[in-house]
Amino acid sequence: MTNRIGFVISVLVLLMTAPLMSGCGPVVGAGAAGAAYEYQNKRQMEMLEEDFKAGNIDKEEYLSRKEQIKKGSIIY
Repeated sequence: MTNRIGFVISVLVLLMTAPLMSGCGPVVGAGAAGAAYEYQNKRQMEMLEEDFKAGNIDKEEYLSRKEQIKKGSIIY
């Protein structure tokens, strides 16, 4: 009998908390997407700096591309 009461209580707790947790998925997904986007910006900035140091691009192009990356990033 006590097992059954414990089971019923567990089911009720799950049913009551499930609606509260349904909003977490989109938030976590948006956070992961934002992190991936910022990581891509970081990689682009690193590659840009490597190209500039190697002499593959001039300073004008370097500054232009750097500004484009900054516009699309929260961190830079």
